[in-house]
Amino acid sequence: MIGEGREAKKDNDLFFLCGLIDHIARKTKNVRAHVVNCLGKKRLEKIYDLADVYHCDNIDRVSDDFIKEAHIEMGTFDNEGECGYSIPSCWDIGKVYKRLIKMVAEDEKIEVIDALIKVYNSFISLKIDDYNSSVYYENPSYIFESYREGKML
Repeated sequence: MIGEGREAKKDNDLFFLCGLIDHIARKTKNVRAHVVNCLGKKRLEKIYDLADVYHCDNIDRVSDDFIKEAHIEMGTFDNEGECGYSIPSCWDIGKVYKRLIKMVAEDEKIEVIDALIKVYNSFISLKIDDYNSSVYYENPSYIFESYREGKML
């Protein structure tokens, strides 16, 4: 298809949204579920729909705007400070979430934003965000099957 990169535009938009969620969570020291819940479904849909516009702007400014708009306050979750190893970027983690969310949406036959909310509010989110564990760089199929089982396999 002309105009497409290596992946579909909406996949790239989901990747941006997941990376932005992670960026906001790191900035505000909150678990990702808290950020997702503060942003809310309507705002998440807006970011997903307009991701191609937002990604052209500075990520710090975009994240600051949504932190203010959603009234996301500083928390105490510091998975970067507790990490004894190399810290993955918000884009590395965004890619992990994007893959999982796509699998969940397809498997459960639900909209992408509904799958996003489910994934970030599941047990797997804290596992992915524990950078001292190996979950975030595991095979996407393993992460998905663990999510489906409700426990790490």
